[in-house]
Amino acid sequence: MSSLSRIEAAQRAALLAVEAYEIDLDLTVGDERFRSTTTVRFRAATPGAATFVEVKPAQLLGVRLNGADLDPATLVDNRLPLTDLAADNVLVVEAEMAYSNTGEGLHRFVDPADAQTYLYAMSFLDDGQRIFACFDQPDLKAPVTLAVTAPPEWTVAGNGTVADRPAPGRWVFAPTAPLATYFISLIAGPYHSRHAEHDGIPLGIYCRRSLAEHLDRDVDEILTVTRQCLDRFHELFEVRYPFGKYDQVFAPEFNAGAMENPGLVTIRDDYVYRSAVTDSERETRATTIAHEMAHMWFGDLVTMRWWDDLWLNESFAEYLGVRVTAEATRFDGTWTAFAMRRKAWGYAADQRPSTHPVAPDEVIDSALALLNFDGISYAKGASVLRQLVAWLGDEAFLAGLRAHFAAHRFGNATLADLLGALSAASGRDLSSWADGWLRRAQVNTLRVETALTDDNRYAEVAIVQTAPPQHPVLRPHRLGVGLYDTDGPVTKLRDRLEVDLDPTAPDGRTVLTELAGQPAARLLLPNDGDLAYAKVRLDPVSAGAVPAVLPGLADPLARAVLWGETLDAVTDAERPVADLVALILTALPVETEVVVVEDVLGLSRSLIDRYLDPKARLAALGHVAQACDRLLTSVPGVRLAALRGLIGATADTARLAGLLAGEDLPDGIVLDADLRWTLLRRLCVLGVAGPKQIATEEAVDRSAKGAEQAATCRAALPDPAAKARAWEIIVRDEEFSNRLLAATAAGFWQPEQAELTESYVEWYFAQMPAMAGRRTPWVADEVARLAFPRYAVADETRELAAALLARDDLAPGLRRVVADADDDLRRALAARAGAGPVP
Repeated sequence: MSSLSRIEAAQRAALLAVEAYEIDLDLTVGDERFRSTTTVRFRAATPGAATFVEVKPAQLLGVRLNGADLDPATLVDNRLPLTDLAADNVLVVEAEMAYSNTGEGLHRFVDPADAQTYLYAMSFLDDGQRIFACFDQPDLKAPVTLAVTAPPEWTVAGNGTVADRPAPGRWVFAPTAPLATYFISLIAGPYHSRHAEHDGIPLGIYCRRSLAEHLDRDVDEILTVTRQCLDRFHELFEVRYPFGKYDQVFAPEFNAGAMENPGLVTIRDDYVYRSAVTDSERETRATTIAHEMAHMWFGDLVTMRWWDDLWLNESFAEYLGVRVTAEATRFDGTWTAFAMRRKAWGYAADQRPSTHPVAPDEVIDSALALLNFDGISYAKGASVLRQLVAWLGDEAFLAGLRAHFAAHRFGNATLADLLGALSAASGRDLSSWADGWLRRAQVNTLRVETALTDDNRYAEVAIVQTAPPQHPVLRPHRLGVGLYDTDGPVTKLRDRLEVDLDPTAPDGRTVLTELAGQPAARLLLPNDGDLAYAKVRLDPVSAGAVPAVLPGLADPLARAVLWGETLDAVTDAERPVADLVALILTALPVETEVVVVEDVLGLSRSLIDRYLDPKARLAALGHVAQACDRLLTSVPGVRLAALRGLIGATADTARLAGLLAGEDLPDGIVLDADLRWTLLRRLCVLGVAGPKQIATEEAVDRSAKGAEQAATCRAALPDPAAKARAWEIIVRDEEFSNRLLAATAAGFWQPEQAELTESYVEWYFAQMPAMAGRRTPWVADEVARLAFPRYAVADETRELAAALLARDDLAPGLRRVVADADDDLRRALAARAGAGPVP
């Protein structure tokens, strides 16, 4: 499919003004195709000019422009030329379109639980043309009128409200407010639904019928979060939700976390919890709801003009989603999760070869735009906004946003537009701030230097800011500096300073003069409160005190910052993995914040598996299992997370088998479907369970989640035939859905099976280009990422990666996946060699 370039989009936007879309879909044609008729009304600034419309049909049936038939054979790839335009034009395109199983276009899913069929539309990023003909770019917005023919017993919903049901099986929707094409969506199928109303806004919640009991169990929580967030956004923005109804659909086999379709938000149905989950997982769902709701203003009401201003959508939604969840709902600790999870994602992305500015100067086409939906556009952008709010003040920041909404309501805007509104509201020139934070890539490191007097007072304290040589940019930072002392087992905050770092200071060194003469703290914590976006490093005295200080530290956000500092220092090979494992043994068993437990276990596991040789790895995992065992008996609120960590770390197959049989379960733990699969997957990796046990479990759990778990377990078996079958699915199978492919790829590589899978390392680099060529970019990138031989930590793996990257015909997504994964191998090899810090 041809990718629309920025230049082409600008030329077309200068020529056309789209007045309306009328989309008529017939979903009764068959199991593989549906009928699509699109009428587009648009004006042309230059009569007689030419342009093109995008459509990606299985079969183009007919085209009429201003009453004249056009030859369907003129369609090339996804572009249909339109010549000799009038001032006012009517285009009608009739086509048969293909259902997808990739989560793009009109996705068709048959639920294995009850054989019911469900459809949902995903028009993002440029997949609307797989459903209807359109001028597929963000700045040609228009009202949409949708009509659908479907089985009469189905439920059908769209962006707008139903205006008419002229016959059984026929739905006609009211025209919407102007929408970008990538927001146009619908659902169709025997969906289960619950409805309510809040502040005059109709609310709807949808899921497939097999999940109905699980949705009904949580619907009060979901609706409460929705109401609370709506109220808070209204308070902050002073602009009411602008799209009528607010439906949220938990959709099967959804690729992303969610999609902000106005009036019809789609969310992955993994968030309908069928088994026990931790409170951090519930918090993630709440934050996702708030994030998508923030898009109703940032992205939907005011849409970026082109994809180079993606941050106007995602950075704002990320920041406001976390903020509003913390301010309006019971989940008031979201900034701790942001510090542990989201910022770690951002820091990692910002240090890889593929790093880019939050707001790049140019995204040349829509294919490259997909690559920027990453930790930089989300987490780094949100962190930068949090700094900006601290600098401008909340009142000025919100006043600028309100002016921005008023100026560009139902239209499009750019970075310059937003900066202009914020500058006018605050009275500050933001150009230098934007240049340093939005136009420049990479992350700074802030190191604390201390000098002590003989009586253990500070002679001098300084924070030194550095930047990597390839991106030598020092930035203004506002951050907290916490002084902590110990009182027996308790760590107490003595004082906290707010510090502004001057990027023009000599050698990047800012001296904290107010600390001179003060008694030295047991822990001097830079970025206390986690306001700054920067890697931090403790002074040597504080670093040595962490094992004693961390267990007694009451503030979960301060603990998250300390854990993050340790994990990052180990990632950079500034400290050995052994120090991290020792800290896990000392501090994790008394941790009370579940997100900290989950993320420490998850992030440290990657380092243990790749930075250590097999013998050291086995010993380290034994220590992690010990920590999880102790956590199981000490802190009730984190037991499920601790048990999951124990299952992943232990090699005690007898204990694992006993747990699967329901023996010696920790207090409060229920052996539900998801926990059973977690146990079985580990037993499969260790070679104790096999195809028979997988088949038995799948027969009991006849659900979509069960099918995905079974696929992962089969790929994880330490058996040559099982690996061969799984690899064939990964590289060639076109019948497996997006989620089943990802599940298979996720199970293939296991650290315990390095010898068994050694030959597949070379196969990855030989066969991934063809795999990427036969799959859609989103699916290809995900499969390539999951199928990368990340545990083959060897120079030979890097040589194969270099040879692949030397080719000039790689898909952009595959090139980025391989380059970034190779960089992770570079770090792992340096750590194993004891070569010192890794830039």
